[in-house]
Amino acid sequence: MVKKLLKGRVGAVRGMAPTKERPENHVSMKLGEGWHRRNYLTEILLPSLFSQREKPEPKVLPEIPGGAVGITWIGHASFLIRTSKSAVLIDPNWARWLKVVKRLREPGLSVHQLPSIDLVLVSHAHFDHLDKKSLRAVAAEQPIVVPEHVGDLVHGLGFDRVHELKRWEHLDFGVPDDVLRITLTPAHHWGARVLHDDHRGFGGFVIEHAGKTVFHCGDSAWFEGFAEIGERWRIDAALLPIGAYETPSGRDVHMNPEEALRAFLDLKAQCMVPMHYGAFRLGFESMGEPPDRLLGEARNLGLESRLRMLDEGETLVL
Repeated sequence: MVKKLLKGRVGAVRGMAPTKERPENHVSMKLGEGWHRRNYLTEILLPSLFSQREKPEPKVLPEIPGGAVGITWIGHASFLIRTSKSAVLIDPNWARWLKVVKRLREPGLSVHQLPSIDLVLVSHAHFDHLDKKSLRAVAAEQPIVVPEHVGDLVHGLGFDRVHELKRWEHLDFGVPDDVLRITLTPAHHWGARVLHDDHRGFGGFVIEHAGKTVFHCGDSAWFEGFAEIGERWRIDAALLPIGAYETPSGRDVHMNPEEALRAFLDLKAQCMVPMHYGAFRLGFESMGEPPDRLLGEARNLGLESRLRMLDEGETLVL
């Protein structure tokens, strides 16, 4: 089946003229107070080299009936979103290493287990979200959607079109009886891949299909923008990051579990799927701390029944 981009308010194809201005809601680049008191190299990186990689239990992808949406957590921030006729990847990453950071838990799906992928979304240029080797592995002359000023990083990887979106811009993708609307939403983060390119955009994605709405946050610290997103959409499932909050730099760039639940309430979503934990030691917190803290706070707030704690490779069907 041939998928096509339908008419919509879309960003430029094949890149936009770059500016050097930082995007709105860019976090501070100033090192946090006391950042030098702990040593990420000796506490986290070196010990992780001797840790065995864990492998999730194998899972089978279920069939998705017409009108439904399937959400499969691959691991870290990577998700497979499926309808009965389309398959979308968000932030695909099968890397075993992020430069010197070892992956400590394997993805829940291999590239070879994927269905035919119709569209790829990348939330920002950080190495744990934009992994070029993984993108090359899934590229098959389909479109890819990125925030503005990120397109140059994915040119030449095997995608037939590179669409850059500004915040609140959308595109409609699919066939007339199976349309997906993709909207880039704000976040409170930063998009630089190296030190000198902090003009690159970043954000999350809202995916709408047949009355169902899924929100993938990308990376973000808590900010008031979650409430605006919640006012614009009735969100069925919010995919929210809960790890890497004790950053080596001491900067406030990710949400901790309690802040993720605050964002969930701001979004007024029906259910929450946690992500961005369990694969890479990107912060000082232990691998098991984020889900434990999340469950504890959810119980305190009476929200435990609205959490969907997926194993890698597991699918939630809306």
